[in-house]
Amino acid sequence: MPRLIEPGEDAAITLEELADRLDSTPFDPHDEESFAALGPLLARLGRNRHFLADLAIEELKLRCARQSAANGYGPQVFLLRPPNGRYVIRANFWPAADDAVVQASGTAPFFYGLPHDHNFPFLTYGYLGPGYWSDYFEYDGRAVSGAAGIDAGLRFVERSRLDPGKLMLYRMQRDVHVQLPPDRFSVSLNVLGQHPSHPWIDQYRFDIARGTIAEGLTTAPSEGLVTLAVHLGGGNGLDLAAHLLRHHPHPRMRRTAAAALVSANASAPDRRALLELTAGDRDSQVRLTVHSELESGAHNRSDADQFPADSGGVARRFPRRGA
Repeated sequence: MPRLIEPGEDAAITLEELADRLDSTPFDPHDEESFAALGPLLARLGRNRHFLADLAIEELKLRCARQSAANGYGPQVFLLRPPNGRYVIRANFWPAADDAVVQASGTAPFFYGLPHDHNFPFLTYGYLGPGYWSDYFEYDGRAVSGAAGIDAGLRFVERSRLDPGKLMLYRMQRDVHVQLPPDRFSVSLNVLGQHPSHPWIDQYRFDIARGTIAEGLTTAPSEGLVTLAVHLGGGNGLDLAAHLLRHHPHPRMRRTAAAALVSANASAPDRRALLELTAGDRDSQVRLTVHSELESGAHNRSDADQFPADSGGVARRFPRRGA
């Protein structure tokens, strides 16, 4: 389960003081001890019993203009300090199951009942109310291939709640939780660690009953552009996707590039070249992406179309890996 941290007993601080301390303190979000050491600072903000209400009243007077302009998280989150490349500070709202907002919109906006991990570490503090419940599991995200249906090696730990004043560190690629509604409306405070590598660290939804990965939840912004480049960018788009397929260090991008190239209805020589290009990829899902996509369209092609005698264009369009 998330690591419990002693919150300390130092006096309350303001949001501005917390941000100043985070700005002036060197820390590595990938170093557990380094990031955990920031926890007592968040607890000191949590002892400030007025700052969040003051901010909420001010925001309401502005018709939520600031949140609308900068908050990309949705209605559950009150953004206190936007992403700056090192951290985010936010407050999370946790309505009870019988609260009007849940009755009106359901549980999905609050991520209740969604088994997931995180591709970043974050500190959390029980600020208001009895605290939301969670079923906690652990696993080793670094040892999982990422394919849907793969055994995740989940280990159930316990069901507990984020009690008032409780301070915890959610560890990236290790802690899995299924959040459940609190007994009464509750609020938590968070400091999220940020690093340029995080979009390329996979986050997952899990099938708890089977103990498997259900799906990946992470997409880097650049992934969404690859298919667009392939379909509308002509030879430049095809060449760029082929370059990503050959050289990108993350298998998720290589899978995206492979699927985009297959979906572009490439010529038969190009389809054969893709098979050759991905045959030696160290990630099995990259190889499966090409094979499954090609097989799904094979019934629309003759054998001659799939494997023509003249494939002289293969090397020019998609050179082999390492070429």
